[in-house]
Amino acid sequence: MIKAIKGFNDILPDQSAKWLHLEAILADVLGRYGYEHIRLPIVEQTDLFARAIGGATDIVEKEMYSFTDKSDPPTPLALRPEGTAGAVRAVIEHNLLRGDTPKLWYIGPMFRYERPQKGRYRQFHQLGVESFGSALPDADAELIAMTHLMWQELGLKDEMHLQLNSLGELDERYAYREALVAYLTDKKDQLDEDSKRRLTTNPLRILDSKEASTQAVLADAPKLAEFLGAESMAHFEQVQAYLTTLGIKFEINPHLVRGLDYYNKTVFEWVTDKLGSQATVCAGGRYDGLIGQLKSIGTDANKPVKSEPGVGFAMGLERLLLLMEAVAPIADIPACDVFVVAHPEVYSAGIGYAQNLRYSRPDVRVKMASATSLKAQMKKADKSGAALTVIIAQQELDDDTISVKDMQTGEQQTVATDWLSNKDNFSRN
Repeated sequence: MIKAIKGFNDILPDQSAKWLHLEAILADVLGRYGYEHIRLPIVEQTDLFARAIGGATDIVEKEMYSFTDKSDPPTPLALRPEGTAGAVRAVIEHNLLRGDTPKLWYIGPMFRYERPQKGRYRQFHQLGVESFGSALPDADAELIAMTHLMWQELGLKDEMHLQLNSLGELDERYAYREALVAYLTDKKDQLDEDSKRRLTTNPLRILDSKEASTQAVLADAPKLAEFLGAESMAHFEQVQAYLTTLGIKFEINPHLVRGLDYYNKTVFEWVTDKLGSQATVCAGGRYDGLIGQLKSIGTDANKPVKSEPGVGFAMGLERLLLLMEAVAPIADIPACDVFVVAHPEVYSAGIGYAQNLRYSRPDVRVKMASATSLKAQMKKADKSGAALTVIIAQQELDDDTISVKDMQTGEQQTVATDWLSNKDNFSRN
């Protein structure tokens, strides 16, 4: 028997209806802020992610699904492990920044090879949002405010906690990195094995180690804030001021660094204590150098390439649904609102009725079973979750009526054929 690949999961109809409900709420909030939808390829050149994310990151080193195509010579390709790099590639390729400051969102599967666990699969789904063209702190605050509104709409406002930090600019971060490496090298024997490896590849990632022994060492380590210049500090303070004005609570987390190399200045995470170790549901930050970094690929190294500012975030939909299941469950969503049952001898009349109802009531979902016996069709109606079942037999046709059964109470009445066309008689809400 052929089965799904480990870590690649089916989302069955009873669950996919909840996914669609969640995605509709998120899309509505994005529309309120004027963000536009973009659809991005799942496969990109491997070099895009190596250049954007960083060759020393866990994603590129250990987790990316890479392969070559059948071209001559073969092109190294990868299934996208995250969405920002592809969005930036699209913005550059299609000149979307020409005289504009695009605000984009996308949704879909991402791929990382890691040990599958609840809410964290090898194929997982993210909503990603990117805002380009503004270096000002209001762009950072807008994204955070938008996620805050999403939590309100999803019934999660009391479960999500905002953590903030600033990574400063590249030169400030490099100076801090040198100080951090010098400090940790003297205490290398006290670090966990993964942190020892990162000491020579990506030392800032040691800051968010989950090992208690490593965190004890970091307690007296140099602080990144001590290396930030006046401009970086002013930017970060203004972000905080905007959030305070909006009534959005936050906590400064000096160990928040994010796992991707392209971030600068503001980084943030929305975390929860309801999902165990998988605490981060949404995360992002500013990446002002990424556009220039990708523009420079294949160009003369001596010619400077102008970058453009950007800021964005991504949220894992599996984790978000797990959180909602724990604290604000989405009610089961039936496949239809009205189920039409027709006697086999007048089944064509039932088809016509159902089709007319779909035209006259586009707000109502109408379903039918095949032209089996009336009893078999009624069993399907019982299982459908419909609020009402319409029954049509020869008597109803002769009288120009329909029989309507309330599936909650079991009460049945005979009404005029156009009864359901009137919204006052039935609404799915």
